[in-house]
Amino acid sequence: MKLPLTTLLIDDEPLAINRLRRLLDKHRDVFTVVGDAANGAEGLSMIETKQPDLVFLDIEMPLLNGFEMLARVTTMPLVVFATAFDQYAIRAFEENSVDYLLKPIEAERLARTAQKIQTLAERSVASPNPADEPAPLPMATENVMRLLAQMQPKKEIYSISVKLGDKIRLIPLSDIVYFEAEDKYVFLSTTDGQKFLTSYTLTTLSDKLPDTFVRISRSAMINRQKISEAHKHFDGKFQLVMGDKKATRLTTGTTYGDTIRQLLEL
Repeated sequence: MKLPLTTLLIDDEPLAINRLRRLLDKHRDVFTVVGDAANGAEGLSMIETKQPDLVFLDIEMPLLNGFEMLARVTTMPLVVFATAFDQYAIRAFEENSVDYLLKPIEAERLARTAQKIQTLAERSVASPNPADEPAPLPMATENVMRLLAQMQPKKEIYSISVKLGDKIRLIPLSDIVYFEAEDKYVFLSTTDGQKFLTSYTLTTLSDKLPDTFVRISRSAMINRQKISEAHKHFDGKFQLVMGDKKATRLTTGTTYGDTIRQLLEL
């Protein structure tokens, strides 16, 4: 990881972008700003085309929030989050990321971020990894998403949008039987047996959907109202028969035992 790091700014507030640019200009030995974006969708496109080393990223933005955007990035840059949440939340976030800055960002606080990143860069040069690439920095995005969700009321939703060529189709939640992850993709299945690719991770869906949708394994989430039968499986697992056209059988995960027993009222 060589300094200065190519840096992208993503924030829907022009004043915040301008302020951050001025502050970063005092640390040219660490940061080289290569562009800025006004929302998550634009930011995603710029990350894919410019491949920056580092992104300063707002959390709450239109189109895609910061976490939703990161879930779709194919080449992950280093990330410093900027947020208006209170200092208590910031301390909790800092355990899971390169850094988190409280808005409005202060010069002294940004200087500490610059020093932290400079130290990490120097360490990566002194001890390069076998692939001769920058050493990865800790960023448990999914943990932060859960924390953010706990601090905000859930928005009531009634459907999930999926892309069908140039069209966008809205699938009512009442028609969805389960979600299942396959490799890096998440598919939803409907009562009539159709299968659609979604743009969400299971973690994002867990935070987005109402309580009728329950995670039963690392790779599956079900609509609890669509369970037809439940059969005991080995190692404390269960096999659930779903109420779709195919009568799909899904096996629960070992670590989800308490959730399943509560779900089945056992």
